[in-house]
Amino acid sequence: MHLVTFVETDHTRIGLLDTQNNGIIDLNKFAPDLPQNMLDFITTGDTGLNAAQLAFNTKQSRLPLAQVRLLAPIPRPCRNIMCVGKNYHEHIQELQSSGSACDTKSADLPDNPIIFTKATTAVTGPGEAIPARLDPTDSADYEGELAVIIGKQGRNISQDNAFDHIYGYTILNDVTSRRLQKQHQQWFLGKSLDGFCPMGPAIVTADEIPDVTQLRVQTWINDELRQDNVVASLIFDIPTLIETLSRTMTLLPGDIIATGTPAGVGMGFKPPRFLQEGDVVKIRIDPIGILENPVA
Repeated sequence: MHLVTFVETDHTRIGLLDTQNNGIIDLNKFAPDLPQNMLDFITTGDTGLNAAQLAFNTKQSRLPLAQVRLLAPIPRPCRNIMCVGKNYHEHIQELQSSGSACDTKSADLPDNPIIFTKATTAVTGPGEAIPARLDPTDSADYEGELAVIIGKQGRNISQDNAFDHIYGYTILNDVTSRRLQKQHQQWFLGKSLDGFCPMGPAIVTADEIPDVTQLRVQTWINDELRQDNVVASLIFDIPTLIETLSRTMTLLPGDIIATGTPAGVGMGFKPPRFLQEGDVVKIRIDPIGILENPVA
């Protein structure tokens, strides 16, 4: 299932995206007792998913996609988005050669996952403008990524049990001010500008993705393919990330883990090719869909 948060006639609700018919099933209309926000819906677990499946199977009326506005699936996460740095081999190499990363002393693989976070106020939805103009250093860069949505609370989760805690997956653009990232010698400020975390268009439930390693992450800037790699190329795979994070903290339903970006970011070019007003960033991960945002 493709779960979405949408606005229609100034009301925000949750729904199912019917990808074949370009329509939205309003889950709150079908089952008024269901939560009206995605975070609370995720906590209902199988109860909510069973209701959503019933709505789909009973051919509920669809709102035309053109009639609604999609938001980020989780418009305001319960806490910071957890992210992973340097998690594709070729991306490490481009960071090293660019000299623009916080730690460019070595191209060696990290011994452990590099974890940082993005502020919740950075989250924005499909079609919303990426406000590169807010970056005082004029160095906004794109990072197409697969994001994991946690569905079941847990601590000390083993790699063997990691997938039992995954609710689904979405697309995330870890937009970054490269010069702020470097100036502050840590990544939070450069990653957390308002609007620097487009996410969507939907959460695809884990049951629809039997082998997440086969998903392909592709990013285009103005129709030029810049990033193209498969999740199987992650240095630290998703079970390792969940095990690592849950070793020291309790993971909660609705937590978001951005798994890292492949090579091809703007910083990796010589000279760098940072985002400019008028650019369009398009990230595709099938079967999740396409996350597209203009740059302002």
